[in-house]
Amino acid sequence: MHDVVIVGAGPVGLFLACELGLAGCSVLVLEKESEQESPWREEPLGTRGLFGHSVGAFYRRGLLDELVSACFVLDGRGVRVDADEPSRPRLVGHFAGMMLDADKIDTAALPFRLPNPAEGLMMISLQALESLLSERAAKLGVDIRRGVTVDAVTQDEDHVVVSAGQIGFEARWAVGCDGGRSTVRSLTGFAFTGTEPQFTGYTVIGTFDDPEKLRPGITLTPTGMYVRMAAEGHIAMMDFDGGAFDRSLPPSRDHLQAVLRRVSGTDVTLSDVRLVSTFTDRAKQATTYRQGRVLLAGDAAHIHSPLGGQGLNTGIGDAVNLGWKLAATVRGHAPDGLLDTYGKERHPIGARVLDWSRAQVSIMKPDRHSQAIQGVVRDLLGTRDGTTYVFERLSGASIRYPLGGAHPLTGRDAPEFRLGDGTYLGELMRDGRGVVLDFSADQRLSGPAAGWGSRLRHVAGAPEDDLGLGAVLVRPDGTVAWADGPDFAVDAFEREVSRWFGRPRA
Repeated sequence: MHDVVIVGAGPVGLFLACELGLAGCSVLVLEKESEQESPWREEPLGTRGLFGHSVGAFYRRGLLDELVSACFVLDGRGVRVDADEPSRPRLVGHFAGMMLDADKIDTAALPFRLPNPAEGLMMISLQALESLLSERAAKLGVDIRRGVTVDAVTQDEDHVVVSAGQIGFEARWAVGCDGGRSTVRSLTGFAFTGTEPQFTGYTVIGTFDDPEKLRPGITLTPTGMYVRMAAEGHIAMMDFDGGAFDRSLPPSRDHLQAVLRRVSGTDVTLSDVRLVSTFTDRAKQATTYRQGRVLLAGDAAHIHSPLGGQGLNTGIGDAVNLGWKLAATVRGHAPDGLLDTYGKERHPIGARVLDWSRAQVSIMKPDRHSQAIQGVVRDLLGTRDGTTYVFERLSGASIRYPLGGAHPLTGRDAPEFRLGDGTYLGELMRDGRGVVLDFSADQRLSGPAAGWGSRLRHVAGAPEDDLGLGAVLVRPDGTVAWADGPDFAVDAFEREVSRWFGRPRA
């Protein structure tokens, strides 16, 4: 029997498997696709963006160099930048197709920000990302089995069985990371509620007789949006038809050409179609992320339009939050209720992302009311405050879990403190333990922290910039669990460390 069975070997399932494997858990990953390679995962169709919150998660596990080597850069219009063009402006994101100007981002206004080796937006293909994580998972002893189609999930108080045909895989816990049409979610009876689509989106690889009629990068029009990618013949577009065409019929060349002409306002000719898929802005979320011993993460827990590139990043955030909590539960040292904080913390984040997606769709609709609102938003994005606000939301810098505590840093991603010897906080977290940063001159937490030594790393000494803090307790997911000034009370630290890391060892 395994500790955890994960259904789905996409980035979310694999990242979660790595977190659990790092903690010494026995993990089995089941994936219905028999082959990892697919044109839908490779560049350009499988290209996705990782924002700062997600990049930081890879950095804290020592995977930043591998991630950077697999990524590439887009310019301010979303077109790939060649290595010999370092001076071109870099893409930092968009809102409803309106590009953000990197020069208008007020980094000094971002909460508790310190210089960070893992900053910025990175573009990567799903193929490269999954290969990186699969290799990492294998090194950690994770068992990945492909070509396995799950058709039943049963559970009792002590274990869960995930079945594929006549074969049952028994585990203490199961996690569905199997996408927007999640089999695990359906079989386990999770309620999935939300709003129906406003548009049908298309991703096309084909041949155009006159591609110069389409502007490169992202173009927002009065009738929708189209994106001419860097790869020749790669186009994405959105048609506000109420989602009527999504998965209803295979789109013909004539249909795709008609949609593209209407959305782009040109008479461009699409002469050949090699690959095409459709998507919508359907926005739905599981009402709870846990049913007994079965949990959900990523698209299995929430779906929405791809506008702004929040889906992958939200899923990685789920895996980061869930991993250490589920591992502590498996290993028997989790305090009461720790696993339930996964849903309490991540469900509101998912709901917020769904509304962020709905807001973008609403102002892109081809009617005068929406276009009027779009004009107001465009003006706001022309300001420093407006651009900074949107960037905060996209990058994850605005995320703050409601953990209580008086200090405003509590619940946020930990700043990237750099210690006197040049070591960054992220470098101290590669083993998956929490960290207590003790900036006090008398190292007053060295004794109290020792009781959690196997779960918590105690680091003493003044950093280059302490942001006015005397001590910081950082969870394994990089979230600040407790922080206080130089006159902090040791008993307050002990209460918070027990809350998150359980009882000290005997």
